[in-house]
Amino acid sequence: MQKIALIYMGGTFGCVGEPLAPMPQHSFLPKLQTLLPKQFDVQCFSATTIKDSSACTALDWLQLIQQIQQLQHEFQHFIIIHGTDTLSYAAATLARFLARSCHVIITGSQFPLLDPTGEHPRPISDAFDNLNTALKHILHVDAGVYLAFDQQLFHAATALKLHTTALKAFHGIAYNEKITNQSKQAFQVHNEHLQRAQQLNILNWMLQPIEKEKLAQNIIQLCKNPPDFLILQGYGTGNMASDAGVIDALQQLRQSGCVCVLTTQVALGETDQRYAITQWTQNAAILINDSYGHADLYAKILKIYLEYRTTDEYVQHWSDHLN
Repeated sequence: MQKIALIYMGGTFGCVGEPLAPMPQHSFLPKLQTLLPKQFDVQCFSATTIKDSSACTALDWLQLIQQIQQLQHEFQHFIIIHGTDTLSYAAATLARFLARSCHVIITGSQFPLLDPTGEHPRPISDAFDNLNTALKHILHVDAGVYLAFDQQLFHAATALKLHTTALKAFHGIAYNEKITNQSKQAFQVHNEHLQRAQQLNILNWMLQPIEKEKLAQNIIQLCKNPPDFLILQGYGTGNMASDAGVIDALQQLRQSGCVCVLTTQVALGETDQRYAITQWTQNAAILINDSYGHADLYAKILKIYLEYRTTDEYVQHWSDHLN
């Protein structure tokens, strides 16, 4: 029987009480172990940090990846339990860094596994159903990273949370559909990467219908203390109105050490350069998002930031297939 490593990171899945609060992992994991179907050989582990997923950052996910890579001498199949708030970010980051080096399914829940006392399974909950979906698939899927939710399994890089509370909260490309934009080689995480990741500064702007002059002024303000990356969420397929003032402001921002990336604020679909914006984006020294969605864009930026050291290198390698 193939062994499965289950790593618990926290989230609603392991909460108890009223109001909800995380059950300590040393209490929760033994209870979870007794509820697991006996036909699976599952060993439970605690992640380095257990926290509400809204507080998770790159450091937490890189530590998780490091833990998985350290366990790979014994396990090739992993199930991750994670909070839903940043579940798509965690999934995309795992997909970018682990590639097809092992089999990983990440999941979570909208309701806790246990009742408020923490002694019995909660009568109405999606937690065990989502975990069972992960267990059902983990020994049969191709190597790679996937997200299981509401009896669906998605390619992790493509998954996005589209509903705050519904059981059918996530959308993505189904696991049995082919996707091409995947990392082919795993990235080995070392302690120096953990340290550098804590310095990454990303600013995300969802564009609003304001005058171009005001947009240019806002961009210029960033030059005083620029982030490493500025994500500009345009309209539709990535459309953004510009003029000489906006282009000049973006050029100044690049010169100050910030890489600008144009994407779309629409949840589903891709950026599309059929409209006449390609030339001005080149003039403005702005990059185009070619990732599966906002979470995958975050993971791509993180990986490039850890691999390279200068803005010129980030830009040079942005279009490398499969950063």
